[in-house]
Formats: sequence, C-alpha cells, structure tokens
Amino acid sequence: MLLLPGGDFLMGTDECVGDLADGEGPLHCVSLHPFWIDPHAVSNARFHEFTASTGYVTDAEHFGWSFVFAGLLPDGHPETAGVAGAPWWRQVEGADWRHPEGAHSDIHDRLDHPVVHVSWADAMAYCAWAGVRLPREAEWEHAARGGLSLQRYPWGNELTPGGIHRCNIWQGRFPGENTCEDGYYGTAPVDAFQPNGFGLYNTVGNVWEWCSDWFSPRYYAVSPKDNPPGPAEGTRRVIRGGSYLCHESYCFRYRNAARSASTPDSSTGNTGFRCASDA
Repeated sequence: MLLLPGGDFLMGTDECVGDLADGEGPLHCVSLHPFWIDPHAVSNARFHEFTASTGYVTDAEHFGWSFVFAGLLPDGHPETAGVAGAPWWRQVEGADWRHPEGAHSDIHDRLDHPVVHVSWADAMAYCAWAGVRLPREAEWEHAARGGLSLQRYPWGNELTPGGIHRCNIWQGRFPGENTCEDGYYGTAPVDAFQPNGFGLYNTVGNVWEWCSDWFSPRYYAVSPKDNPPGPAEGTRRVIRGGSYLCHESYCFRYRNAARSASTPDSSTGNTGFRCASDA
C-alpha cells in the first residue's frame, strides 16, 4: 500500500459536466487523516487467494448470474434478458468473477486484471480477510487526484495529452463501435497506463471501484470537513472512477469528481475495488 499524508484538499466540482443527480458539488474543502491505499485495484490473482483460503462464495455465484456487457459475449450466445433503458447490459447465467462473460469464459489469461462481478458485500468480505477496509469516498478522491487540485483527470485537464491515452475507456460510438484506441476492449491489467502523482493506477476508467460510504447526492452540502464518513444510512453504496464502458456521450464519469452508486448486492462486469487502511 501507499501511505498518503492526508491534509486539506478540494473535493467535488462546480463544473456542470456530469449527471446533476450524482451530486458532484458543491466544491468543498476536506481535511483527511493520513491513510494507506492500494496502488491498484484487487486483481483476479489476489481475489483467488482469498477464495482459496476461505471458501468464500460471492453474491453473483449465489444468484447464479451477473450483468455482462453484450459486446463481450461471443457470436451465437443464447439470448439473455437485458436491462430496461440499458439493453447493452445482459443478465448472463453463470457469469461471476471466475467466468467474467459466463460459463464459457475464464480468467486464466487475466490474472493481472481487476476482479469484477464482485458486490460491495464481497469487497467487504475480502477486506475483512486481508485486514484492511474499503476507502472512504473522500479518501478515494484525494488519492485519485494524485496531488493535483481542481483538475478534471488524475494527470490534468486534457484527456489525451500529447495524443497519449492515459486510461481505459470507450472510444468510438457507444455501444456499437469501440475503436480500442487505448488498446483495450474489456478490462486492462491493474497496472496499465501511467500512475498518477501519488503512484496510483487506473483511478479513472477500467473498472468502477466500491467505496465504504452510503450514497447521497446531497451529502456534500452537509458533509463535515474533517475526515467525512459519508451519510449515516442509505440504499446504495458509492462507486467511483468510471470504467472501460464510459464514454462522454452517455457516461462522462471518468473524472476525479465523478461519482455514482449501486446497491450493495449488485455485481457487474465492470465493477471492482481497491483497499485502504488507517495509518
């Protein structure tokens, strides 16, 4: 893990670039205690160590299915139920962390990729085994910014400085055409691309990452300055960073200030997590 010294930083944004329902503002000052955080998301290899040691069964395995992006399914895959309003998400029987696109797939050539199809509850179980915790949302954003203040991305305000791709997102026209200019169609290795100024990899793009906090779009207006813990209750947990499916045309959430949420038992092929710990 990387030790971050904490201190004050400006969290959120007053830019009107995201979904207003996400509650990315107001911009506010937060003061954090020192903390440790993983340089990258938990990999398939590391999650395998956890399940092999404990026999843990994930929520997706209990349910018998999880959500997979339709474009990752092979030709001739049996018809599956789609999500209303987002038909590119397919309910695939047998999809879980070991089988990211269903029973026909495996992770043998993706051990260094982030584990996906893990719920918030699964991430918490892993943390308990490893003696760590999920990062608080404020810690996550501070770490993602890499020491840069008021910048849109972990490396600055330009998406592709010098024409170089710095994260794994969608290029082309979503959802039918991905030109893969960044080199990836699905997930990328956890240490792909250059790290930010603090040494963290892939804090935007690749996979969404669970945080410990409950989600509220109005929390920033009442958030305490010192080490904010998030709302006391809620129905969804915070996810951060966007994923390989994000595109400015519909999901411009591969930004430092962007936020979203999901229910604690939800799992998808583009959500993982990284760990943190008190210093």
